[in-house]
Amino acid sequence: MNRILVFALATASAFSVAACSSNDQSSSAATAVTTPADSTAAGTADHAGGHTYACPMHPEVTSTKAGEKCPKCGMALEHNDNVANGKTYQMQFAAQPAQPAAGQPVTLTFTPQEKGNEAAPVPLAVVHEKKIHLIIVSKDLSQFYHEHPEYTAEGNYRAPFTFKQGGDYVLFQDYTPAGSGHQLGRQPLTVTGAKYTPVKFSASQMQWAADGYQATLAFDKPLKVGQLLGMKITLARNGQPVTDLENYLGALGHVVVISEDTERYLHVHPNDQADKGPVIGFNTSFEAAGLYRVFLQFNHGGQIHTANFTINVGA
Repeated sequence: MNRILVFALATASAFSVAACSSNDQSSSAATAVTTPADSTAAGTADHAGGHTYACPMHPEVTSTKAGEKCPKCGMALEHNDNVANGKTYQMQFAAQPAQPAAGQPVTLTFTPQEKGNEAAPVPLAVVHEKKIHLIIVSKDLSQFYHEHPEYTAEGNYRAPFTFKQGGDYVLFQDYTPAGSGHQLGRQPLTVTGAKYTPVKFSASQMQWAADGYQATLAFDKPLKVGQLLGMKITLARNGQPVTDLENYLGALGHVVVISEDTERYLHVHPNDQADKGPVIGFNTSFEAAGLYRVFLQFNHGGQIHTANFTINVGA
């Protein structure tokens, strides 16, 4: 595993979400995550010849001890003395045609850039088998898509896509420049054509069912801000537990959590476990109260399925 995608816990009680916004439809800046002041860094006097280990998904979670795991997502901390390289990045976005229309193919192009040195190439690390994870959601969070732009000879990444309906959407890009920490790009996008009817989510929805599958979401504590939460999702098919899940992008399941206003974004990966279901365990935390949509992707029978839930996080 190289590094990865998003968010973290700077301490066992403090949580930082990688999120960014932009009113500019063509680009969105993502500020590089830096190492907390109380942690060590390579080359400093107080490093004492040791190494820094950081969470691939939450680079602000660091330790000088090998073998530890991130308290936020459960991932093993990886040796990375240079996770904070002092650089900041942005993702340049363009669409062809420039104005996407419902039902018409469009090419979405993304170019990672170093701010202040935009012409320099920015090689990306492979994180969970891909260099960019593109999440597309409708602004009301009723629609969710997970795509993977491919690298081109022009030095950018492209993804063909067709929006089924017109309306407002938000595009998120999870990516990690080589030698740096995780970044998150975000762009709003309006698609012309017959618009989708917005859905208003309000009440918690902890169960999901479709195509013969059932999923139940549960937490080990009340949903409140500022505490580490154990999150479990239990899967069944036709009423029978699913015990033969397959990996999707190197993990048993992927969860993306997005706030109602689409300004807060979390990408959560499962804890290590020996079995293949029916329960997938995660750790997560929230820094702000409000309504969130939870999207689970899992692989069963060679097909990727997407379950969705709604939760309300208290202050």
